[in-house]
Amino acid sequence: MNRVLLSSLIAATALLAACASAPRPIPSDTKVTVDWTDVAKFADTRSNMCHGPVKPAEWLARLARFTQSRAVGRLQEGQTLKVTITDIQRAGQCEPWRGPRLDDVRILKDIYPPSLSLHYRLTDANGALVSEGDYKKTDLGYLQGGNLLDSHDPLRFEKRMIDDWLRKTLSAR
Repeated sequence: MNRVLLSSLIAATALLAACASAPRPIPSDTKVTVDWTDVAKFADTRSNMCHGPVKPAEWLARLARFTQSRAVGRLQEGQTLKVTITDIQRAGQCEPWRGPRLDDVRILKDIYPPSLSLHYRLTDANGALVSEGDYKKTDLGYLQGGNLLDSHDPLRFEKRMIDDWLRKTLSAR
């Protein structure tokens, strides 16, 4: 009887942990919507040598929620923003030759800079186009830059690029 109870407890704990780590859906009823193109074509997916459990949809969902939370306060009354991430290369790279204990650890070096490409469309309350464009950035000095949002956040460099884009794109509105 104890084994059955223990097995049930372990299964329930595993299910709760999986649900907690699963990406939450991105609300579409907000003034800011964020989506992305085919993840298989992203530079990070094509060049990724990591064997870790973090899937692109998980970190993309986190970046999408971050973008929404940062952009919504910068919009004028009635404006809506649609962002499509078209390519991304996350900062760092796994180096599996360092051994099996490090095959899922991203090593941060100057030769592994983050890059971001996105398309955006900003409309006013009547649906008229205010601004539309593409943004591309490779942060070659990402290791020298200060003022990181959270030094323990694995997406801190990508989030900094998003903040830079939002500051440049929506600050003059």
